[in-house]
Amino acid sequence: MTDNQRNYENSFTKPIIKYGRLTNLLAIPFCFLPALVLLFVYDTFPGTSNILMGWLYIASVYGIYSIVEPISYFPVLGLPGTYMSFLAGNIGNMRVPCSAIAQEAVGVTPGTKKAELVSTLGIAGSIITNLLAVTVAAIGGAALMNVFPPVVLEAFTYVAPAIFGAIFAMYAAKNIKYGAFAMVVTLIMLLVIKVIPTFVMIPAAVFSTVGFAFYDHKKISAKQENK
Repeated sequence: MTDNQRNYENSFTKPIIKYGRLTNLLAIPFCFLPALVLLFVYDTFPGTSNILMGWLYIASVYGIYSIVEPISYFPVLGLPGTYMSFLAGNIGNMRVPCSAIAQEAVGVTPGTKKAELVSTLGIAGSIITNLLAVTVAAIGGAALMNVFPPVVLEAFTYVAPAIFGAIFAMYAAKNIKYGAFAMVVTLIMLLVIKVIPTFVMIPAAVFSTVGFAFYDHKKISAKQENK
């Protein structure tokens, strides 16, 4: 490890891990504040069995994403971005695109320390902008939704697929071979196998593409060494 890498580790990475863990852990008890207000202020309690049943339903649907999403998004978000994104939310439709676009705009190589810094700044900017936008939307959004015709409201369902499609195209354009491999793997699971659930498809597509990239990189490096 060089001096620059050691300085980066001590001055940036370690504090990020320390405070990232702290803030994310503190968020857990704060999530219970609304329920505690209902309990102690309004004397409302749904019953232990209803709470456990609701938790079971939510865990059965979203539990797997607590494993899939950190692994899938980490290459783009980086370490600080991962802590920030999972605390702020809106990861897929806000943090990942902002991180990717920031790295693309600056021209850094994904996965490097420079990319990690740029990703951190991009996500921080998105959180501040998102906070302001959500505040405005909370005040006037309901009124606007009542004015919009149904066709406009239906169009919002395509926002997330459009964002992910644009991100895929942006990264696939950098290496057509890897992009084509990821597309073929995904299409096979969607159109040929058809029975694979989404929470399995995402890590399968991610890890198979990463494995193919490692294999291809080693193959190219071996050819260059033999010349």
